[in-house]
Order: sequence, then C-alpha cells, then structure tokens
Amino acid sequence: MKQILAITRKELNSYFNSLLAVIFLGTYLAAIAIIFFTVEGFFARGIADIRSLFSWIPVLMIFLIAALTMRQWSEEQRSGTLEILLSLPTSHVQLVLGKFLAVMSMIGIALLLTLPFPIMVSILGNLDWGPVIGGYLASILIATAYASIGLFISSRTDNQIVALILTVITGGAFYLIGSSFFTSFFPSSLVEIFRAIGTGSRFESIQRGVIDVRDLVYYGSLSTFFIVLNVLSIDHLRWSQQATKYRVTTMRTTALICLNLIAINIWIYPLYGLRLDLTSQKEFTISQTTRDLTSTLPEQLLIRAYLSEKTHPLLSPLIPQISDMLKEYEIASRGMISAEVIDPIDDPEIETEANQAYGIQPTPFQIAGRNESSIINAYFDILVRYGDQSIVIGLEDLIEVQQTASGVNVSLKNLEYNLTSAVKKTVYGFQSIDSILAEIEEPVKLTLLLSQNLLPENENEIVVLINQIAIQIQDESNGKLVFEIVDPDVEGSSIPRQQLIEELGIEPYPIALFSQDSYFFHLLLQNGNQAQIIYPPTEANEADIRLAIESALKRTSSGFLKVIGIWTPPTTTQDIYGQTQQAISSYRFALEQLNSDYELQYVDLSTGRIPDNFDAVVIIAPQNLGEFEQYAIDQFLMRGGAVILAISPYKLDADYFGGFLTLTPIETGLIEMLNSYGIFVQNQLVMDSQNAAFPVAVNRNVGQVQVQEIQAVDYPYFVDVRPEMMAGENLIVSGLPAISMNWASPVQIQKDLTEQRQTTVLLSSSNDAWTSTSTNIQPDFESYPELGFDIAEIRSTFPLAISMQGSFESFFKDKPAPTLTNPDGTVNSNPGFTTISQSSANSRLVVFGSAGFIDDFPLQLSSRLTQDYVVNNLRLLQNTVDWSVEDTDLLSIRSRGSATRVLIPLDTKQQSFWEISIYVIEAIILFGLYGFWQIRRRKHNSISILTLHSKTYSEGASNE
Repeated sequence: MKQILAITRKELNSYFNSLLAVIFLGTYLAAIAIIFFTVEGFFARGIADIRSLFSWIPVLMIFLIAALTMRQWSEEQRSGTLEILLSLPTSHVQLVLGKFLAVMSMIGIALLLTLPFPIMVSILGNLDWGPVIGGYLASILIATAYASIGLFISSRTDNQIVALILTVITGGAFYLIGSSFFTSFFPSSLVEIFRAIGTGSRFESIQRGVIDVRDLVYYGSLSTFFIVLNVLSIDHLRWSQQATKYRVTTMRTTALICLNLIAINIWIYPLYGLRLDLTSQKEFTISQTTRDLTSTLPEQLLIRAYLSEKTHPLLSPLIPQISDMLKEYEIASRGMISAEVIDPIDDPEIETEANQAYGIQPTPFQIAGRNESSIINAYFDILVRYGDQSIVIGLEDLIEVQQTASGVNVSLKNLEYNLTSAVKKTVYGFQSIDSILAEIEEPVKLTLLLSQNLLPENENEIVVLINQIAIQIQDESNGKLVFEIVDPDVEGSSIPRQQLIEELGIEPYPIALFSQDSYFFHLLLQNGNQAQIIYPPTEANEADIRLAIESALKRTSSGFLKVIGIWTPPTTTQDIYGQTQQAISSYRFALEQLNSDYELQYVDLSTGRIPDNFDAVVIIAPQNLGEFEQYAIDQFLMRGGAVILAISPYKLDADYFGGFLTLTPIETGLIEMLNSYGIFVQNQLVMDSQNAAFPVAVNRNVGQVQVQEIQAVDYPYFVDVRPEMMAGENLIVSGLPAISMNWASPVQIQKDLTEQRQTTVLLSSSNDAWTSTSTNIQPDFESYPELGFDIAEIRSTFPLAISMQGSFESFFKDKPAPTLTNPDGTVNSNPGFTTISQSSANSRLVVFGSAGFIDDFPLQLSSRLTQDYVVNNLRLLQNTVDWSVEDTDLLSIRSRGSATRVLIPLDTKQQSFWEISIYVIEAIILFGLYGFWQIRRRKHNSISILTLHSKTYSEGASNE
C-alpha cells in the first residue's frame, strides 16, 4: 500500500507543481457554474434541486478525465521514464492503482469544489439530500469507469493528444450507447440492452436517489475490466519472444477475469429488487399502503401496460421504470396481481381488444429523423382490470413534461399513486353492474331518444352499436334493466319533444347550421326518481358507450364513490349599472382535481338541509349566505359531517375603466356562525415580504410617454408558505414544499371556545408579514419602490388556515331554526326535523382564509411563471378532502414526489448575489488549495535541503 500511495503522491505533485491542476479544475468548475446558472436557468426554473448540475456531469467528466489521464502513461513512454518505473520494486498492479488513485483524487477534489451548489440550494429551498448523495455517488462511479478507460488508452500510445482524443471517443461511445438519441433508432427489445451498457443511463438511475446493486456492480466491473487491461498493457512491455508460456498464461487469465466480469453483470441484471431508496419520501419504493391493498385482493387483478417498442425517444427511458414498478406490484400482491408489458402493434388481436373493449388508442408522435421528420403511432397506456371493471391510465396521466433551457424533460408522474388509485377504484370504488342491479328494487329504464326520420346518416353506425350493447346489458340484468327506443317526434310518443325540452332540459341537435329542423339522439336513464342524461360518443366505440351507460347507472345508485358536496358562487355577477357580466373567479381546476377521486355533486344550501349521502361539503368563496344556508351547514356539521371552507371577506373584481384588478368587500354570511365555533376570519388581508411572484401591469415612463407592461414582480398579497410555516406532520400539508395563499385573511382562534376540540394551525405567514384593509391590489412602484405597497413598521406572523376535529355546539342552539319559522314569525308546531344542538366527536371543520389559492384566474396567471404553486395548491385541497372523509390511505402516496420543491422568492439583485458568491467561493477554494499545496511543497523541499546539508556536515566532521 505504501508503494501505491507513493506513486499517488508523485502524480499529485506533478499536477500541483504547476498551474495544470488549477487550469483543469478551474475550467471544469467554470463550465459547471455556467451550465447551472445560465444554460439550465437555475433561478428561472425556481426548483430546489441540483439535477441540472448532475445531468451534465457524465459529459463533462469525459473531457476532464481525458485531460487528466492523457499524460499518465503517454508522457512516461515519451520521456523514457517508464523503464525506470518498471524497474522499481513495485508490481505493475501497484503502478496502475497508484496512478488510478491520483486521477480519482483529482476528481474527488473537483466534486468537493461543487459542494457550494447544493449548500446554496438548501439555504434557498427545501432540498432533498437523498438525490444529492446519489448524484455524488454516481459521479464518483462514472469517474472510476472513465479514469480506468483513460489510463488504459494512455498506456497504448506515447502521444498525449492521441490519448486525449481516443479517451473522449471511447468515453463518449459508452455514454451515447445508452442515451435516448442512440436508442431511438432501435426497437425497445434492444433499447434495454443498450441502456444496460451505457454509462449515462446507469448514472441517471443512481442520480435520482436510487442505489441499485446492479449499477454498483456495473461500474465496478467496467472499472476493473479496463484496469486489468491496463495492467496487461504495461506488463506487455516486458514480454520477450522467449516468454511464450508466460504470455499465454497472462492472456488467458486476463480473458477469464474479463469474461467473469461480464457474466456477473448478466447474472445479476434480473435481480431488480436489490436497491436502496435515498429520497426523503421514498419516492421509488412501494409504500405500505400499496402493499396492504395488493396483498389482500380477494380475486385476481390484471395490470397490463400497452407500450410500443417504436415510440418517442423521450418515452423510451420510462419503459424500464414502468416494467420494474409492475414487477414490484406483482411481488407485493403475493400472486394476486398479474402484470404484463406488451406491444399491441405486434399482436392484432390484442390491439383490437385494446381499441374496442377498453377504448385505448395509439398516440401520434412526430419524430425528427436524420433527413426528414415522420409520424409514428405508439401506445403508452396502462390498463387496470378487476372482474368486469377496468380503468385506463393514459399518456397524459402517466407523464410529466417540463421545458428546460437544454430541451424537454419527460418523467413519470407519480406512477405508484396512479396505479394504486386505479387498483383501489376498480376493487373498492365501484361494484359490478350485476351487484348494482341486484340491489335495485324497481327496474331501471334506459331509453334511446331517437328522431329516426331526421337522424344524419353518419350516426347510424353508432345507433346500431348502442342498440346491441343496451340489449346485451338488458339480457344480463335478469329483468332489472329495461331498454326501449322512443321517437319523440312521432304522434302519440310516450315522451314527446316538448316534455324533453321543458321538463328534462334536453335540447335537440340542429340538423345543419342555421337550420330550423332538429333531431334527438340521447340516452335517458331513469332510476327511481333520478334521471341521468347520457350523450352518446361521436365515434362508434364499444368501450365508451358501455362506460357511459355504466357510469350513469352508478351515478343514480348509492354506495360507490364517496360523494362530496360542492358550493361555489354564481358564475355571473351584476355591475353597478345592473348589467350581467361573467365573474372573474372560477374554480374549474379545483373541481377537476377532486373529481378524479370522488363523486362531486353541487349542493343547494337554500333548502336548509344538506342530504345525508354527502360525505363532506366543500364551500368555496361563500357570498351573501342567509339563515337557511347557515342552518344547512351547521346541522350537517352537527350530524358528524365534514365541512371545508375556503372563505374570504373580499372577492376579486376588475376595474374595466382602469383595466386592472381590484378587491370588493363582501358579506360571506358565515362570520357570526364561525365566531360561535371560536373561529374569527378578520376583515383584513395579509401581506408578506416572503411572497410569490405574480405577473401584473406596471406603468413605466419612456421619455414623455407612460407605457403599461406586464412584469413578474414580488407580490406581497401572495403569501409564500414554506414547510417551516406549516403544521409539521399533519397529513393535510404533508409533503407540500410550498403553498401560495392568494389574497388571504387571518384566521384567529379563541382558545376557550375550542379547547375541547383538536385544533391545528395548518398554514401561517412568515414573521415578516403585516395586514392591510386596502382593496387596491395594484402595485405602485413609484411611491413604494421596494414591493409596490406600503410596508407596515410592526410585522408578525398570522394564521391562514386551521383544522378542527371534535364536538361542536350548534350556532342555532336555543334559537328557532329558520326552517321552523312561519312567514308571520311564529314557530311551526309541526317541524319537519329537529335542530341538533351538539355534534359528535367525529365532526371535522377546515377553514382557509382564502378562496384565491384555488381560483382559476390567479392560478392561470401563476402558471405562466411556474406550474409549482398550481400543483401544490390543488394538492392541498385534495389532501384536505381526503383528511375530512378519513380517506387518507392514498394521501401519503400522493405526497411522495408529486409536490414540487420550490425556491424562496428572490429578486434580480438577490439572484445575482448568490450567483456571484458561488463564483467567488469556488475561486477562493481553488486558489487556496493550490496555495496550500505550494506552501507544503516548499516546506517539504526546505526540510529535504536541511536534511541533506546536515548529513553532509556530519560526514565531513567524521572524516576530520
């Protein structure tokens, strides 16, 4: 070992005795910094990770290591010092390992010099250190492979330039063979082999935070392979023509070692379960929720991935990840899940089944070839089937596309959550049609409303298909479903045209544009007192038609998906002149998010009662609610229900004359009732120095003209809530790295009224926040250059959202309910129901002091800057509903890797400060290291001279 370290020190001295080390390392660090800040646009991305740094390391390492290794053996051969090295009392293995350690020491220094990057990111955001550790480990492993390749090539030539070029070519070949650019020219059966050989593809696996034994063995084998060849190459210089036996034995031994290294990789490749997940939320490990669900399946479940071999190059790397995940599900289910990965294009029967039975269609992709672009149709879908129930996870649900400075990045969108959610829906979310019909007392009536004389010819094929499917369902229903065809336009029709229009609200289709003639082509399902209109699909597809009928049947039946009641304000408002205009605020994104897991139904609060079939009620932006609405909410809570309020004493409006946004004070109608529960929503708005950027119209003077332009500015009304201002381990905010509370009001709690309930402050502002009652939300940078608004001297933290669980006392206790009062003010002696004065301990109430955090308008504007807050805000609402209905098993999976870790808001000056600081710190450390080495070398030389002088003096004295 002493000999190896001695050679290592010698090589390191040769680097640091000149500016060679500073040049190599400085160039490498400068390239890293430029790519990180400029090419990848770190601050523009706003994401708290350093993947943009590691994504370039496999390429940069090739050039750095080629420069470091080119002189190791080539210079020894050119200068004639190789013979001296070979004559030293050291083995060839020790010589090779000594030089190898010297190169790796330089690489280690280069990687250590990049530590300021993750340290800076951890200061500016909630950095997950797992992928960082994985990234550095992957960098070391890929460096060992490149270093062994470079040393071997250097030993085969005495020309440093030739060694440099050949190392770059060889290292580049190993990198490209697994890249999507190269594998896009081959079918997926070969893609997996190429990715197993490529150094870059293996790097990606470890860099994301997953240490796979197969990757460790691969890099270790590749490094050992070329180190063995390096030893053989050096040993070859000593061979003589007479040493035939030694030469043959050495060649055979080397070949045997190399073949064993290849065999080990082939043997261990199928062992995909030997890995360690370093991510903080264990994003790449099957959760216990999934294990519990899949291991208790009563019957066999099928998960089939339809993945085309010839697909888009950016989708090819995702196919092995899907395959591995499906294998994990198969193992976790203990044989109850059958997982398949097939290419429908290879089997016409399977493709027909996918098209007709499940409605799975290929997606067209435009592929840029060498000389032309082409269109390919590829499948990228997953089918989950349990009994006669099936769910298809399509391309849009599976992937997440992010535009970066270096191109487009495509990744899987929380695959485990999508799969487990689909499994749960097929197993528990719905029952079979037979089960539904068996529980129905009276037959269900399915009517095809068809204007036969006016029906366009292109609809005939769909009519035939609907008729076949409906008759099939009727025959299987044992008399529980009756199908008939009714023409509303014939005389004596059982359902005439006028009845459809006036009573059922079914509007006919015009035969042609501006035509006075119209026709009916609708399905009407009547289940008891409920009626469901079904609009047939525009294309003849068996799966879509059957799904439409089954969904309508389930919607009119009870006991399937959990039902969430929704109340939103009217979509139209009146201006000061009494004219009707469209409201600015809408909540489509939030409702679409909830609709993916629950059955949503709009609730009419004016009746004074919320139906019992609702599991929870979400009330968004309440306005002018009266006693009937208050009573409905209060009594639902008293019956043990769950209520979620997104409430604000202001609503968003537009000044159409000035062309800017403003807030209008409103009466929510719930303030007094909330006060009785010990909750106080203040008529103020929270402003915070820690805020999210927002595109606003800003006036700028250009000469004598004032110009209005849109700029992304810090906006104090958008409070940026980070994990340290959230309720720690509470499931509602678990895994959420940042929330933007838009135009939020403080939500205070009176402890003496809430001490018997479990109360949690979910979200709070920073300590640098203040409140305002101004409705002018347009920044004025001329008067207030810093933030565009007046900043209060006294600042504090304010609660923005709270949750309560426990027993509530009714707001209507000891007072007559509004539904029990006659018009003359007397109490009705025969009420329909009795007021409940105290709730059970199961009641749950969540109050957000903002409705703007799920308002489509600010979310759409924010999405122009980044999608992070949009995703996180909607996930917050979904988590809240999960918690409210105690359906938290999927919540933990959804939060893993799905929420985006964002940076704290920084202005341009702050961004420049951090960027310049990194450059300065890197330069100080680099030149400090070089100076330390020079001082150490001079000190060592001085000691050597003094020792030599002392020895000479002693010898002279003894001679005298």
